[in-house]
Amino acid sequence: MTPDDWELWNAWVRAQRLLTRELDRGLQRECGISKAEFSVLVTLWRIPGHEARVADLVESLGWEKSRVSHQLTRMEARDLVTPTRSGPSRRRTGISLTAHGRSVIQEALVVHGANIRRHFLDTLSPSQLEAIRSWADETIARAEPAE
Repeated sequence: MTPDDWELWNAWVRAQRLLTRELDRGLQRECGISKAEFSVLVTLWRIPGHEARVADLVESLGWEKSRVSHQLTRMEARDLVTPTRSGPSRRRTGISLTAHGRSVIQEALVVHGANIRRHFLDTLSPSQLEAIRSWADETIARAEPAE
């Protein structure tokens, strides 16, 4: 790579990091939730019935099972999610949004969306938006395994 290539790459990585940091801070400051909590809440929000098996949540989030389990335990303590239990041992097999969790994610979607618009979308010209969209679609197509 040339020095210009490295400069472009480093600028891209830094811009992503700073944008992500600002968006994460907005979730914490304005909604009182972490990025990880938002990820779980929005994943459950998008599922009909707002309930999922823990194994499906693990797959959807792309996290390790232990990370999901610890995250869910913390979120249960905050009344954001509630376990669904089954079988003779009554172990947690699923998870669903509580009324409080639904309220939090509805507010967070509005706040986070406004922050994405303010810090990212509104700063780009139509041609920049199209270039980023095209690049992102092509990168996803190359990097994501075909299903």
